[in-house]
Amino acid sequence: MSAEHEFAGSRFLGKKFNMNRLNITDSSFIVASVEAGNTTTKCILTSTDLKTGITEVIGKHVRLTREIQKPTNESNVFGKTLGGTALTKETLAELVRDTIRQSLFEKNLTVDDVHFVVRSTGVTTASGEQLEMIILALAEGCLMVGFPPRKMTGYLSLDNLPDKLKSYSYLDNVYFDGAVAGVRPPAGPGEGIVSNEMEGELALAGVKEAGKHSGTDLRNPCIAIDMGTTLSGRIADGSRPYAKTIANFCGYAGAVADALVQNIDSNKKSIYEFILPNNESENERGEYVFSESILKEIESAKIEIMKSVHVTRVPDGRDCFGPFPVNMAAAKEADLILFGCDVGENGSDFEKISVIGNQIYEIGGINAVSFLADEMMSEIAVLLIECIRNEGLLVEEDLIGITGRAGTTGRKKELILQKLKERNIITAPETKLIFAEDGLARGAAVMARCMNSLGCPSNPIGGRRGGKCIMKERHELQNMK
Repeated sequence: MSAEHEFAGSRFLGKKFNMNRLNITDSSFIVASVEAGNTTTKCILTSTDLKTGITEVIGKHVRLTREIQKPTNESNVFGKTLGGTALTKETLAELVRDTIRQSLFEKNLTVDDVHFVVRSTGVTTASGEQLEMIILALAEGCLMVGFPPRKMTGYLSLDNLPDKLKSYSYLDNVYFDGAVAGVRPPAGPGEGIVSNEMEGELALAGVKEAGKHSGTDLRNPCIAIDMGTTLSGRIADGSRPYAKTIANFCGYAGAVADALVQNIDSNKKSIYEFILPNNESENERGEYVFSESILKEIESAKIEIMKSVHVTRVPDGRDCFGPFPVNMAAAKEADLILFGCDVGENGSDFEKISVIGNQIYEIGGINAVSFLADEMMSEIAVLLIECIRNEGLLVEEDLIGITGRAGTTGRKKELILQKLKERNIITAPETKLIFAEDGLARGAAVMARCMNSLGCPSNPIGGRRGGKCIMKERHELQNMK
């Protein structure tokens, strides 16, 4: 796959869809992916053609999470986003409700048109109880819109499926046993290994599906890196019929770039808000031209900031890494490695980045800050891939999918490929990487299909790269159990 082919695929994944061109048929499976994140709360609508297994993003509405209603009773606050926005079950549910309603309204769809709803969160939680509150708020918001509970849980039998979907389901042959896109979740005691495991699961499924649009088979073994506000993702091995999760990612991602703007405007908490007015795509902004002196200042700022950024294998003995509680005992039990990105120790050096960001803003404006953000985030992505390689988990034939705003927008894609090639970390990286926008939403569509056994044997998403559908092996395994 040439670089030209790869980037054409990336543009295709990120293009805007015109409702007049939508072709919703009897084989269309419509999924609403609802995500409450640290920076944004989204409802992304996808349509999967169950005959071909190809998913399209058909609608999207994004709101800033900090625009949530202020709580009337502080005692009801159960947690906060990385930016400090207070969350209550009621106010978060209302934000979710309004986001879903707007996404449906913009595409002239109703809850009856949507077959399934998948809920996820990227908000960092300090405990299982906080995570449960967010999931409950997401569910409440969906119920307030009018989605019945049956559209948020898998159908247990073929008889319960809507008539139009029955001919595409294999529920009478295989059932959902927890594996999404042919990958088993990491096993471990207690509350899990990292609190954003579902986000990593969706990212892995999403980049696999996205690869189909550019002719790339991203089935197992593969690596998915989600660079949203926080870092998530997984590495899957090549086991059959199900791959094993052998590594997770955690820590900071886009939050590092967001720190650059914290002292610029008290009304804006993320670089997303500076660069993306009115939800315009960051990929549409023009090329920047700077003087040699400003370019030198940006390079010096990047070097100074990277002294505080630690991209590494999470060491034993840590109970927290960046914003995430981590369970290293569970990771060891599951024979799983954690990779992470921290700023100082558990975010202690963010203020230093904010000061540097303000200095760059004063000499070059927001364009210079954006340029610096691209340099920083591409550097973090490359260091992460290098760290994976150094731990022996990156082999020559492995493919890598990158999603999330801190890894796919602006100049980041070009810079990541350029740096990987210059440092000889990956041979011909343009043939090994794919950049997918809306990876979590695509992953939600895949999860919804897995939960209802809506497979496409002629174009499978599980199993090994280049191999056949694993349904027969799954059937035999489940019968043995």
